[in-house]
Amino acid sequence: MGRKINVKLNEVMRSRNLTQLQLSEMTGVRQASISEMSRNIRDKVNLRHLERIADALNIDDVSELIEITYIQHYNEE
Repeated sequence: MGRKINVKLNEVMRSRNLTQLQLSEMTGVRQASISEMSRNIRDKVNLRHLERIADALNIDDVSELIEITYIQHYNEE
């Protein structure tokens, strides 16, 4: 079994009725970066971006933004 770290940006934006563009304007983070984070296709996430998002959305608990999930590899039984 392996672990995968997911950025829960889609959930956060949905719960606050925000678009990627609105969040980009609030944080100064490029909309393209927000899009990639929200789709979990970025291999590297800039901690400053997460800090800006947390500041803009008044998030104090990192689990609102990030979660660790477990994935089973195909060769495991």
